[in-house]
Amino acid sequence: QPKVKSALHEIYLAETRDSAHKAFDSTLKRFRDKYPKAMENLEKDRDELLAFYDFPAIHWIHLRTTNPIESTFATVRLRTKRSRSCGSRDTTLSMVFKLLQSAQKRWKRIKGFDQLKLVVDNVQFQDGIPVEDQSDRNAA
Repeated sequence: QPKVKSALHEIYLAETRDSAHKAFDSTLKRFRDKYPKAMENLEKDRDELLAFYDFPAIHWIHLRTTNPIESTFATVRLRTKRSRSCGSRDTTLSMVFKLLQSAQKRWKRIKGFDQLKLVVDNVQFQDGIPVEDQSDRNAA
């Protein structure tokens, strides 16, 4: 499995979408026989897995991870399990709210915050770089 993990890292750490597709194809070919279901799922979700290339490169680190969600819910899960018999539903909800509020203070700020305006304005990105609209040039 370390080989699969390494191959997956090659995919999502590729500098361009084309490089990622090449690494993707290589991974599918290499591990299809040993892990057919996993490779089938990867192939099925290829476009979604590589969608981060359509956003600013500085945001990729945030888009490629689920760690903030996982660690936050792990904290909540741990605390609610430990105090399961300590109070009512309202008490538990209040505790969860306070835990999430506390966790929020430790979240990292988004890198490239200034780039969010471009995303909101539907600026197209290719491999993390804004793409000029070619239709205006072709019309001239």
